[in-house]
Amino acid sequence: MHLAVLGASFDPPHNGHLALSLFARELLCLDRIIISVSNNPFKQYRGTADEHRMCMAMLLSREINRTGLCSEVSGWELEKKQPSYTVDLLRYLHLLYPTDKLTLLVGEDSFRDFSSWKEPDALFSLCDIVVFSRASTQQRMPLHETIREKRGVKMIEFTFPISSTRIRDFAAAGVPFSHLVPLSVHSYIVEHGLYRNRSDSVTSTQALKRQEF
Repeated sequence: MHLAVLGASFDPPHNGHLALSLFARELLCLDRIIISVSNNPFKQYRGTADEHRMCMAMLLSREINRTGLCSEVSGWELEKKQPSYTVDLLRYLHLLYPTDKLTLLVGEDSFRDFSSWKEPDALFSLCDIVVFSRASTQQRMPLHETIREKRGVKMIEFTFPISSTRIRDFAAAGVPFSHLVPLSVHSYIVEHGLYRNRSDSVTSTQALKRQEF
């Protein structure tokens, strides 16, 4: 089987995650997408409880599976109760699926920090890497050109300018954001009052300028 791994904090998951998953499933002929909810050590924001992020990731998975059962959620990284690293997740998945092909799906912004990841070279023996890059930045700055040439990282153009940061800012400011997330995720955020009392919230104008995967 061909398994893909999509790891993120999912705080919250949004339509960009959904679109990327569906796009990757068709383009890469994936049999299953493993959505892993992480405690990313590079993320500054730490406001939403793990249980909420897991629930929202499960709602995202259900949205993906509406078009064909192929997605599941992993809480392994959260269960460690410490910052999680991609290389550790991939090693764990190799133990679970020793004969399956693994592909890591990663956004351009995250890939720009690839050299600072834990044991980056080890990843190439554990999985294929597919980077989804924005058309607006692809020509501006090559992404780890040496790594791409030597290791064969696959680059796929994918422009979907939505960020979890922007959604949190909109929710905190009372700005409508239902068009940015799956309906089930929006209902969950509203029902549980998430992001309304953020101490680090910014104005909606500033939020519009944020770009992250």
